[in-house]
Amino acid sequence: MVKNLEDVQQFGMDATLRSFGAFTKSAQAIAIELADYGKKVFEQGTAATEKLIGAKSLEKAIEVQSDYVKSSYEGFVAEATKLGELYADLAKEAYRPFESQFTKSAGVR
Repeated sequence: MVKNLEDVQQFGMDATLRSFGAFTKSAQAIAIELADYGKKVFEQGTAATEKLIGAKSLEKAIEVQSDYVKSSYEGFVAEATKLGELYADLAKEAYRPFESQFTKSAGVR
């Protein structure tokens, strides 16, 4: 009985450490992605502002503004999709170390 308890504790510790490692790796990927996106948005905003300042007519200013809004929205949707996938991967990878033990526990009953 004591040996089984020690095995369960050891498995729990090993699985927790592996899960934390997977979580850390995925969280780092998400942070890098967010930083890259923030930089990209800032650069696009700066470029759009420069174009807007240089616009010679109201029509050109509206065109610049419309193009910027459209590209910003499309970029946001793409980034939100990508981040959703990264968060889903994070959850899967963090759960994976525990999966086999839960499967064994469910099969024993």
